Amino acid sequence: MARQFSKMQHTATLHGWTRFVSMQDQYKLLMREEEREMFGLLADQGVASIPYSPLAKGRVCRPWGERTARMDADPVGRRFDLDDDAPIVDAVQRIAEQRGAPMAQVALAWVLRNPVVTAPIVGATRPHHLADAVAALDVRLTDDEAAALEEHYRPRLPSAF
Repeated sequence: MARQFSKMQHTATLHGWTRFVSMQDQYKLLMREEEREMFGLLADQGVASIPYSPLAKGRVCRPWGERTARMDADPVGRRFDLDDDAPIVDAVQRIAEQRGAPMAQVALAWVLRNPVVTAPIVGATRPHHLADAVAALDVRLTDDEAAALEEHYRPRLPSAF
C-alpha cells in the first residue's frame, strides 16, 4: 500500500496535479499495521493520517469480558474480538482505572501520540462519546503506559471494511 501511495504522489507531482494531503486509514491499538511502512511515508510526504474506527468499534472502551448486543450482531465488529486482543484491552482498562479516566480516552490518547495522526474519526453514538474524544486531547500517556498498551500487539493482515 505504501508503494502504491508513493507512486500516486509521484504521478501527481509529475503532472502538476494536486497531491494528497491526508489519508483515511485503519490505526488503533488493535490494528497497527500502518506503522510498518505507511506512517514513515506519510511523515516524509507531509501527509496527515485520519484514522477511522480508532476505538475498534468500541472494543477498547469496555472490559474484555463485557459484551454488547452490537458485538454479537455486527460482523465487522467481530474482527476486533480476537483472543490475542484481550491483553491489549486489559492494559487499556488497567491504565484507565489508574488514571480515573474512561477507557476510550486512554485508547484515543494512544492513537493521538503518533505525530502523523491529525484527527481520528470517532463514531459517536452518544453525547458522552464526544466528550471523551475531546478529553483525550488532554491525556498525555507516559512512555511506560504506551509501552504497556503496545507490548501484547501481534502483527496481523490488514483488513478492510
